[in-house]
Amino acid sequence: MIYATMRSIASYIPQRCVSNFDLEKLVDTSDEWITKRTGIKTRYFASENEASSDLATKAGEIALKRAGLEPSDIDLVIVATLSPDYVGMPSTACITSYNLGIENKPAFDITTACTGFIYLLSIAKAYIQAGMYQNILIIGAEKISSLLDFTDRSTCVLFGDGAGAAVISATQDPNEAILDVHISANGRYNDFLMTPGCGSRNPANQHIIDSNLQFIQMKGNETFKLAVKTLAQDVEHILQHNAIHPSEIKFFIPHQANLRIISAVGEMLDFQKDQVVVTVDRFGNTSAASIPMAINSIYEENKLHKGDLILLDAFGGGLTWGSALLRFGGNPL
Repeated sequence: MIYATMRSIASYIPQRCVSNFDLEKLVDTSDEWITKRTGIKTRYFASENEASSDLATKAGEIALKRAGLEPSDIDLVIVATLSPDYVGMPSTACITSYNLGIENKPAFDITTACTGFIYLLSIAKAYIQAGMYQNILIIGAEKISSLLDFTDRSTCVLFGDGAGAAVISATQDPNEAILDVHISANGRYNDFLMTPGCGSRNPANQHIIDSNLQFIQMKGNETFKLAVKTLAQDVEHILQHNAIHPSEIKFFIPHQANLRIISAVGEMLDFQKDQVVVTVDRFGNTSAASIPMAINSIYEENKLHKGDLILLDAFGGGLTWGSALLRFGGNPL
């Protein structure tokens, strides 16, 4: 039987570190306010000449190297991003694949915000198990700093830039397989977290720009409450569906949006502190890059080993959500 496995994990973090104290100089906020409400202390912003595809390319290069593959071995490239290089076309995946030396292979983007990496896993798993492809490069890449209104302290303090990449490959070993992926969405709540301007609904014009509608907007309290409830229910469902007890999970790796959300969900599900991976304090919310960056963090700390059972969980604009159970299939550094 053919299974899909996460053969490698990697990330790229831009050089510019932005602390809460740096943001104090830009907007009416404070380190105490940000830390208390979000748990975030620092985040990283890409340079002016870096786009999401540049971040994706650098993460992808590392993922290929760690998987022991050449660009010619990759059959498909998929990028999840809410901050693409261009509106509509060309896709960030097309640019990224070319940068990596992957030509004449399919490449496309998906837009499911913070749930992007879990959606990528679902797509890659399906393609692999159908026998269509052997090696798929999936990347969550975000330059969210380009979508932030730095007069709005409720959003600009939350987000950071970065990219996370993984190679998903075919295997016959169930002990390194992606076991299950659940994804869902409900457009009823589309206005909870959105970028209202510069699409076909509100095309770019001077009024849109003057009104700052090209930037991210969020209903914070509503999103927080729904996120905690939905994430907990989603995790309970995937664990029950696979007859797995929380104690069997080596690492619970949720989307890194807010430390209060992570803590609330972890407590509701009875995860121990050492099971829950937290990187939001260092990187902020990097949307589709959040989960692979967090996986890479424990991988580079030599905490994640081949065969370890990990649980992923995310919630994002759309609204979208999803969870995944998998055994890590990568080799040590």
